[in-house]
Amino acid sequence: MLVHERMTGHPLTIGPDTPVSNALDFMRQNQVRRLPVLDERGRLIGIVAEKDLLYASPSPVTSLSIYEIHYLLSKLKVRDVMTREIITICEDCPLEEAARIMVDHRIGGLPVVRDGVLVGIITETDLFKVFLEMLGAREQGLRVSLSVRDEPGTLARLAGEVTQMGGDIIALGTFYGRDRTEGRITMKVRGVDKEALLQSLESSTAQVLDIRDGA
Repeated sequence: MLVHERMTGHPLTIGPDTPVSNALDFMRQNQVRRLPVLDERGRLIGIVAEKDLLYASPSPVTSLSIYEIHYLLSKLKVRDVMTREIITICEDCPLEEAARIMVDHRIGGLPVVRDGVLVGIITETDLFKVFLEMLGAREQGLRVSLSVRDEPGTLARLAGEVTQMGGDIIALGTFYGRDRTEGRITMKVRGVDKEALLQSLESSTAQVLDIRDGA
């Protein structure tokens, strides 16, 4: 799966001369937590997050009057608080590359660019949705977690057992176990009896860690 398949195209943007208070209102009205900043020529020059705007706002315990607060906020612009060193990604990059960059840099979103032009944005929320899809979190079926040896053919053997029972694997994820010799598999299965599936898997080389009905 590539970035363009899950990004938000034509994202909301904001100008650098927008007052901080207006930018914060705009974010809340549109229920977004970050905005790419474009100059008058449409070039991407920064990104501003909700936390940047909140940090720039006066504390509720400030001794300033309401008029002084409004005056100061009217003078403070997005350009004063935005991040100028922008980390971006291309639309044809793998989705896991976007996730890696976000984790490594501890950021919640990436502007997506094509030839230097903003075409979208991908956020941690988009990645959470993919995670839900991958594990079938919204699908009805048996959710099975297994511990297996990390060796060739393991996944094929397990899939074969489910197939022989007339079952259908509708979602599957593989993860690291306690070390690199052990793998964890989580799958969502339809069309099989819970006890029969448990008995079949326990007779294989896999160790069943958890099995339950999942909605």
